[in-house]
Amino acid sequence: PESPLAGFSTALSQTPSISSISSEGREDLQVNRLETQIWIKPDIQKTDMDFSEILNAIQEIAKDVNIFFDELEGVNSPSKDDDSLLHHGNLTSTSDDASRLEVVGEEVPDKNKANGLYFRDGKCRIDYILVYRKSNPQTEKREVFERNIRAEGLQMEKESSLTNSDIIFVKLHAPWEVLGKYAELMNVRMPFRRKIYYLHRRYKFMNRIEKQISRFRGWLPRKPMKLDKETLPDLEENDCYTAPFSQQRIHHFIIHNKDTFFNNATRSRIVHHILQRVKYEEGKNKIGLNRLLSNGSYEAAFPLHEGSYRSKNSIRTHGAENHRHLLYECWASWGVWYKYQPLDLVRRYFGEKIGLYFAWLGWYTGMLFPAAFIGLFVFLYGVTTLNHCQVSKEVCQATDIIMCPICDKYCPFMRLSDSCIYAKVTHLFDNGATVFFAVFMAVWATVFLEFWKRRRAVIAYDWDLIDWEEEEEEIRPQFEAKYSKKERMNPISGKPEPYQAFADKCSRLIVSASGIFFMICVVIAAVFGIVIYRVVTVSTFAAFKWALIRNNSQVATTGTAVCINFCIIMLLNVLYEKVALFLTNLEQPRTESEWENSFTLKMFLFQFVNLNSSTFYIAFFLGRFTGHPGAYLRLINRWRLEECHPSGCLIDLCMQMGIIMVLKQTWNNFMELGYPLIQNWWTRRKLRQEYGTQKKTTFPQWEKDYNLQPMNAYGLFDEYLEMILQFGFTTIFVAAFPLAPLLALLNNIIEIRLDAYKFVTQWRRPLASRAKDIGIWYGILEGIGILSVITNAFVIAVTSDFIPRLVYAYKYGPCAGQGEAGQKCMVGYVNASLSVFLVSDFENRSEPTSNGSEFSGSPLKYCRYRDYRDSPHSPVPYGYTLQFWHVLAARLAFIIVFEHLVFCIKHLISYLIPDLPKDLRDRMRREKYLIQEMMYEAELERLQKERKERKKNGKSYHNEWP
Repeated sequence: PESPLAGFSTALSQTPSISSISSEGREDLQVNRLETQIWIKPDIQKTDMDFSEILNAIQEIAKDVNIFFDELEGVNSPSKDDDSLLHHGNLTSTSDDASRLEVVGEEVPDKNKANGLYFRDGKCRIDYILVYRKSNPQTEKREVFERNIRAEGLQMEKESSLTNSDIIFVKLHAPWEVLGKYAELMNVRMPFRRKIYYLHRRYKFMNRIEKQISRFRGWLPRKPMKLDKETLPDLEENDCYTAPFSQQRIHHFIIHNKDTFFNNATRSRIVHHILQRVKYEEGKNKIGLNRLLSNGSYEAAFPLHEGSYRSKNSIRTHGAENHRHLLYECWASWGVWYKYQPLDLVRRYFGEKIGLYFAWLGWYTGMLFPAAFIGLFVFLYGVTTLNHCQVSKEVCQATDIIMCPICDKYCPFMRLSDSCIYAKVTHLFDNGATVFFAVFMAVWATVFLEFWKRRRAVIAYDWDLIDWEEEEEEIRPQFEAKYSKKERMNPISGKPEPYQAFADKCSRLIVSASGIFFMICVVIAAVFGIVIYRVVTVSTFAAFKWALIRNNSQVATTGTAVCINFCIIMLLNVLYEKVALFLTNLEQPRTESEWENSFTLKMFLFQFVNLNSSTFYIAFFLGRFTGHPGAYLRLINRWRLEECHPSGCLIDLCMQMGIIMVLKQTWNNFMELGYPLIQNWWTRRKLRQEYGTQKKTTFPQWEKDYNLQPMNAYGLFDEYLEMILQFGFTTIFVAAFPLAPLLALLNNIIEIRLDAYKFVTQWRRPLASRAKDIGIWYGILEGIGILSVITNAFVIAVTSDFIPRLVYAYKYGPCAGQGEAGQKCMVGYVNASLSVFLVSDFENRSEPTSNGSEFSGSPLKYCRYRDYRDSPHSPVPYGYTLQFWHVLAARLAFIIVFEHLVFCIKHLISYLIPDLPKDLRDRMRREKYLIQEMMYEAELERLQKERKERKKNGKSYHNEWP
């Protein structure tokens, strides 16, 4: 017969927790529970139970009564931390009453106790760590919070720090019942049947061919980039069909061991979900761990790493000690830089959100290989055709062409042949293959994004993210505090919530937009300062004592300006982060995702404009609006605007991009890894000085993790922002710097291992969170792809000499009217692209100090400059020639044709490439069919078993199904 305790335990488990009951109903609840306990005593006496069963039943009742009174005490009595249970430097006795009822004489696993990942019993695994200081005044809130945690079913232990007795670690463990309950509420998908792989029917001829191919592959060397499968554990989730966990259908799921059924990342995510919904004070909004962290009640909260990432034994001979050690050896170690990433392991340890970031980074890095190869080919094509380039030959041989000074007074006259090296370097980047490369990169950006959609769909299928939808997000505490007086019904939950009026929202958005515009104006002012520096410095360097700087004054000006610009960029980035934070909080976003998207967009706009403003100036404004000798345009009627080098402005743009890209990536890598390394080294040094080298090895895991650096407050924002800005450098001005994809590829190969090393060894373990895609960053990538088409069209048409050379070859050169455009058609191009100026027409403030007699022995009468203007003796001196208008029309026509052609190709590719691969679509349909069949078979099997048991017990009913 069923025990009468079953009904009591069921009724007691269905009784609501103290934390969710109003103060008026607590006394009634107390009386009802005590009556229930008194009523059950005679039932115990009536049953034929053994003495041990009665003793166990009494212990269960005592446990529930103790927990009940603990809850009442935690709510009604003055709060204080139970520090009497603490043993400094040792595992302390638990503050959870369930642990007091341990069976005496049971053996405790010593290994689990030693590794610092379990409670003192060696069985309860630590799922989450909370850290606070005893000197913190928020004791009452913390005590109520912890008692409500125990009321939710979580088990708890406390321990003081070995290094600071003021620091207390709260260790949390979720029992199986709690995990099952909340896994069902959170719709956590768990494996329930092995996958059955469906193979298409093949003909014998095809089977023979495949056998021959596989035999041929056996002769080839093993693929070096693939990971050794022997070192990777069998990830059961990827070989099984999954379904949302259900306690009623628990027999359907594959449960070998309840302790390992939910992996550590899932366990910590469930515990965090509980902590976010536990109250710490009376009131509608006094709930959640995040608020306690923000008000300082707790100093830190994090899940534990799974032990040390290093081992004395080799992973090949002894296997991995834990998943952290496995990730370090197969992913974060520098020795495996050339291998694929174990994304399933990353996802299992860090969660889907971080796994998707590394999947995207790996995909981006892999797609950079063809772009880097083509860019290197364009550069090498320029190297091989350098000796055959007619333009650079004419520049190097033009010893009789004297160029006008490029600055006022101190800049001397110079031979055109003096810029021979710059002309050759320009040809390396600006040659016949540049236009093809620009079109290729525009198409590449589209292909990259479209194929990422497909890759993301495959990952979402493998990681069970297809049907996953984000929960209804909680309202931010700041939003609640600001608009708590005005409420309206939530259309989804049907509950009242704070409401922000439309007029208030619009006014805040207008103020925020004004702040963004003001900060962009600050960037433009900084660029204006750089322009003034270039104008002033070029004259200073031209009069410098050192001949090396004096002869290369323009290059020295550009180089120093770029370095100063980089310093300004880094300083303004610090200011922009504070301004973006202020403006985002001013907008009062409703949820955390809205806040994150708003902050991300502002930071990207600020940093993108800050990083690329000087590049845009050099690409499209430098040397375009300077006027001509004798009538220079001046800044504030004082400083003469800077001109391009006689060999063109492209060399300045290449220097700007190369220096900024290399310095930015070097600085980012140092701040990402070097800064945490230095901080962790300093922490370890202080510990060694205080406790010696022997004490370090005895630190428990929670102490080691607490001494690591916490993850960035903005999550993966900095990692994504760095890569998105690099993607902009790789695509927007790639026509001027074809080596940008190669530099990005080399950086990303290092970046993957740097980030992996940082996550595994230098940071605390972040909470495993879920995500379906990379969020707002995908829209930003699409915007950069569109902008890159426009900028590359202008770079080719305006900055480079591609269009003027084409017009000369077909209209004015030796091959005019013949339809040819080879190197022989470029003879005389340099002379045709230079205009003549009468030296006597110089303004007084522009007239050089030297008269140019060092070139011919007599003062110069004429000098040349880059432009298409009439001679000084024509009816309209220095007016634009017909060739100028032909070149201008060709440039505008090229921009229109290039943009429309590339956009048509981009849209065609987007249309032709489906977002979901066909084989994946078929797999999803077949899996859905198989899951329905399996669930039906499992249910049928269960009903048949129940029928047999009833027949065996003599309980049969008529008209049973089946």
